[in-house]
Amino acid sequence: MDQAAVLATYDRQMRRDAQTDSPGARVERAGAVVRQIGAAHDWNGVHWADVDVATADDVIAEQVRYFTSLGREFEWKLHSHDLPTDLADRLLAAGFVPEPPETVLVAEVAELPTEPALPEGVRLLPVTDAAGVQLMTQAHDVAFGENSSDLGERLAKRVLTQLTETPDAVVAVVAMAGDVPVSSARMEFCPGTDFAGLWGGGTDPRWRGKGIYRALVAYRTRVAAERGCRYLQVDASDDSRPILQRLGFVPLSVTTPYVYKP
Repeated sequence: MDQAAVLATYDRQMRRDAQTDSPGARVERAGAVVRQIGAAHDWNGVHWADVDVATADDVIAEQVRYFTSLGREFEWKLHSHDLPTDLADRLLAAGFVPEPPETVLVAEVAELPTEPALPEGVRLLPVTDAAGVQLMTQAHDVAFGENSSDLGERLAKRVLTQLTETPDAVVAVVAMAGDVPVSSARMEFCPGTDFAGLWGGGTDPRWRGKGIYRALVAYRTRVAAERGCRYLQVDASDDSRPILQRLGFVPLSVTTPYVYKP
């Protein structure tokens, strides 16, 4: 893979020409900034900013004013290759708080396994309705703890809206151990681009290390191949990054969410 070329394509298709990832949200191109605005359960934030040393602080202040006027917490999705090189310091000075960084990983769909290998007693259940979304929420809470329940509920609202209004834009799945949800994941499609995005995959601590995460990747890869996607992209945590790299994903950049709360 020509990583520089793929990174340039990723920046162009997924950031500068970003599309909304939720039926209830919209993407705006306001001067130097590409941003998304939606309901409270949607992702609200800055995809891309064409700024330099002379303009960065003014553009940051403008986004703070804009999202604050809407009463929205928002995220500036900073990548390690973004300019100017001190953009992170400028965001901190403006009151943003960084969340844990993630590695942007990409793989060619044609190079990935597509047959899920599951531990005994576990099956994959496609999510197509509210009952399935509720199982996803339960799996999320078990994987990440009750302190993440609010985030789980926000994700559930988002996925249910997608399944209801734009069902071709998302694929969701739950790993079930008997009647108990132990992991869940989704894939979001970006029409007109070479990419589909993988999200989720957190697993019940009692079921980690048994191949469930890899099986969820393979399941979604098969669907992506059937739909003609070229690349899969993941914002990977330190836990999932080694697994994905062993499967063939390669790092393009590091992304850090800088969050501003009005």
